[in-house]
Amino acid sequence: MQTQEQIKEMVREKYSGIALQDKTSNQASCCGSGGCSSEVYNIMTDDYTAVAGYQPEADLGLGCGLPTQFARIKKGDTIIDLGSGAGNDCFIARRETGETGQVIGIDFTPAMIALARANAEKLAYTNVEFRQGDIDNMPVAANTADVIVSNCVLNLVPDKNAVIGEIYRVLKPGGHFSISDIVLEGTLPRSIREAAEMYAGCVSGAIQKDLYLQMITDNGFEDITVQKEKQIDVPDDILLKYLSAEELAELRNGPVGIYSITVFARKPLTQKTCCGPACCN
Repeated sequence: MQTQEQIKEMVREKYSGIALQDKTSNQASCCGSGGCSSEVYNIMTDDYTAVAGYQPEADLGLGCGLPTQFARIKKGDTIIDLGSGAGNDCFIARRETGETGQVIGIDFTPAMIALARANAEKLAYTNVEFRQGDIDNMPVAANTADVIVSNCVLNLVPDKNAVIGEIYRVLKPGGHFSISDIVLEGTLPRSIREAAEMYAGCVSGAIQKDLYLQMITDNGFEDITVQKEKQIDVPDDILLKYLSAEELAELRNGPVGIYSITVFARKPLTQKTCCGPACCN
């Protein structure tokens, strides 16, 4: 069993490698937005190309939804993107909040931070910044953000409850989040749960959908809504790296489901008294 720090380091190493590739190599290797299925990173990405503010150079094809599409961003808002990568969702959020707003991207991979900053400099965006840090201990003051977005990132963090607690801390009273993530229904085979590639590919680090939504409730959020849901079909050629043909058939015919969900929730205007990382109910 890996420790939380070992898991974080494994994820950091994988995503550093993706950041350091040029876009053509990234697509060809299937670690980004290409069409082959020899890696799990790119099989769940949504198409951003028609979204206002989209910058192709910042899209590594690593998401599982379009959270900015559902984030209800207003002009002048302060936006935080958790796991900001090369800056894709930050730049789209910037289009929504305008020049009077502020966008902060947080990522714990130095190579991703460097890439995002270079992209922002090319675009001459002065109200978008990128901070290196863990999203379970954000380098942001309390009550900073009007809106928080994230795209297929919380599943990569071992302590998801700590991240949700941090989201609550950093949002302003009345602020909200829209987060796309991977969740499960049913139990994955042990060989998949323990595979590093499947963790870094957002699958084996996912938790049960009901538990995910309950964590959001337990941390004091209200107006919790699943804005979008789609089932993820992991191709056979990926699963056969970890399963026998018989195990694959059992998985396909069983009750296990892998889903991308986009969840909205709001921090109450009137704060509850809290005990520990989550608010008392």
